[in-house]
Formats: sequence, C-alpha cells, structure tokens
Amino acid sequence: MGTVEVLVAQIQGLSSTAGDIARLHTILKQSEELLHSDTACLPSALAQLDASKYSLGYLYILEAYTSVPISQEQYSSTALTISRFLSSCNPEQIRLAPEKFISVCKRLKDQVVLLEAPIRGVAPLLTAIRKLQNSSEHLTTIHPEFLLLCLLAKCYKTGRSILDNDILEVDQPRDLFLYCYYGGMICIGLKLFPKALELLHNAVTSPMSSMNAIAVEAYKKYILLSLIYNGQFSISLPKYTSSVAQRNLKIFCQPYIELANSYSTGNVDELDTVFQTNREKFENDNNLGLVKQAVSSLYKRNIQRLTQTYLTLSLQDIANSVKLNSPKEAEMHVLRMIQDGEIFATINQKDGMVSFLEDSEQYKSCKMVEHIDSSIQRMMKLAKKLTAMDESISYDPLYLAKAGRERQRFDYDDFDSVPQKFNI
Repeated sequence: MGTVEVLVAQIQGLSSTAGDIARLHTILKQSEELLHSDTACLPSALAQLDASKYSLGYLYILEAYTSVPISQEQYSSTALTISRFLSSCNPEQIRLAPEKFISVCKRLKDQVVLLEAPIRGVAPLLTAIRKLQNSSEHLTTIHPEFLLLCLLAKCYKTGRSILDNDILEVDQPRDLFLYCYYGGMICIGLKLFPKALELLHNAVTSPMSSMNAIAVEAYKKYILLSLIYNGQFSISLPKYTSSVAQRNLKIFCQPYIELANSYSTGNVDELDTVFQTNREKFENDNNLGLVKQAVSSLYKRNIQRLTQTYLTLSLQDIANSVKLNSPKEAEMHVLRMIQDGEIFATINQKDGMVSFLEDSEQYKSCKMVEHIDSSIQRMMKLAKKLTAMDESISYDPLYLAKAGRERQRFDYDDFDSVPQKFNI
C-alpha cells in the first residue's frame, strides 16, 4: 500500500511542467508491474487524484484497475468512472500514452455493451476521439468503437458527425476497414445512400494483402445499395483495388452477384425467384431488409424506364407494364417517386392519366451554385494535400530504399530492345 501511496505522491508532485511530466512518464512505465499486481489499492488511489490535473497518472492507474475482471454489479460504477475521466482529462497528457487511453476506451465500450446501454458510451467516446486526434484528418482506433456504439444505440446522427472529415492519417489498417463499414451502415440508417456507397466502396478497394471478412461484408452491402440507389451494379472493380480482392470477392458474394444479374434484366418474377432461392443466406448475413429494398426498387426502375418512352400513360398501363397488382398501387409508387424527386410527373385524378415532365432544375439557383462552389473548393484542398503527400513520400528514406531495390531488379538496360531470333 505504501508503494502505491508513494506513486500517487509522485504523480501529484510531477504534473506541473513538461519536464516533470516526462519524468513522471518514465516512473509510471517502471511502475506498471506494481499497478497490475496491487489492484485492490487502486480505487483509493484514483479517489486522491484530480483527473483533469493529473491525467497521465490517473490514466495509468485507471488502465491497471480496469484490466482485471470485475463483477456485473461494478460495470455501471466503472463505466461512470471512465466516462468522467474521458470528459475531464488533459489531451496533451493522455497523448503521451495513446495505447493506455485506447485500452480504457475499449473497456468502456465493452462494459456499456454488457450493460445493454450502449448510449452511455456514445458521448464519452466522441469526446475521447477529439482529445486523441492530432487533427480532424486523423483516424484513431477509437473511431470504429464509437461508430459501433452509435449503431447499437441507433444514434445515427451522432455517428454521422465524424464521417464528413477527409481521412489522411490512419493508425491501423483494420481501423479504416471498420470505420468505412460501420460508417456505411450508419449512412444507410439515415438514408444517405451516396455517402454510404462511398464508404463501403473504400472498404472494398482499400489495400489488403489477404482477404478479410470486413471487406466481404462491405461488398455485399455495396452491391445491394448500388441496386437500390443507382438501379445497376458493375461487377468490375477499379484498377487500384488489390489483386486479392479482385480474385476473391466475387466468390464469397455469389448469391448477391446472381441477384444483381437478375436485377439488370428488369424481370420482377426472375428477381423474386433468385431472392427466394437465397433468402436464408441473405437472412443469415443480416441483409434481408436491404435485399427486400433492392427487390422493391426494381418497380421504381421499371417506371423510370417508361418515362424515357412515353409522355403520358394511364395508371392501369403502368401497373401492367411493371407487374403491379392494381392502378392504386401504381399511383402510390408514382406519387412516392415524385415526392423523392426520382421522376417528374403529374397525375390527373379524373381520368387516371400520368404525364411525364422534364427536369425543372436549371442548375443556376443560389443553392446549386453554393453546392458546386463548395465541391470545387474541397477538390482544390484535396489536390494540395495529395501533392504535399506525394512530395513527402518522394524523399522518404524507406521509400527511396525500396524503390532503389526494385530498380536494381528490373533495370531495363539489362534487356535487349529488339528480341533475338531463336536458332533451331
């Protein structure tokens, strides 16, 4: 007990200046074995420390205290202790021990999930992200944990708040895959399909040396979302996609590829047959809801095709063409599509005729000009950052050493410019 008390005294005496904190950090590293072997004394040690003033010392003690198994009755009080620490801790101090900080955050996530109260961890982890980040472009290991809690708690709008930042710095590759996958699911929940497609696409096309389950699940949702939002799906992946993904994704997602191929024919009956055949597989993947939306969206796509051929059409003819049960059902589909801006049309209730119109958007309103301007500014900003990254890589010693080795292996001066004939 005396040794822990001495450590608490050192924490209190060495937390004022940068030099003192550096010395304290060394002492804390040397005291890890002590902290993990004498956990019974740690609650009283935490009670003596102000988390906002002695954040580094508090973090080491809290990490050791939460590393041992606790009873279910302690989950709530421990989660509260961690939440208060995340709210009040000093960012500069906790960044000295990011692994400890991340470990504590993950334990908070685990405890609120076990308590079946994921919402209790949403605000604390959002605060933790802001404190651990070097900039808004930094993807931390806490990001996926936070997004998972947002999904479990259905706090989609809160999760959405961190998805607009352009990510240029990643701690671990796995973090990026999970960030894109969970972020895509949050955007699906908010019906923000373009952003969801972007995130899922990033999960599928990110560099990988071996196939991973996250990319496979992301690809399944990407296929379904492409059908729902775009009405089509291209099986070919961009050239920058890893060769591992190019070879294997289609193998793991065969039922979804079959669904997309059937969708492209526009035949509702054929699509329903593929759906029923693979229904159990879709349900086991927890994608049944998205599959049903994809099947339903085919009616909309077939109605949109009619607008390219006809200027006016009766509701009965629409119902017959797209295989709906009645004119009333066709009317509901058309009205919903007009409301969502997917077609431009008017319905004459008197004779049940639908008149298809041209898009009234002239793309010159103030709102549209502001949108275009903000997109241009974002692209210019990204271009500058990419140029800076390219320059920094070009003189990075590790890159130059690797490039030098590759050049030696494939030196074009070693090859004849004109092939010689073989003498037989």
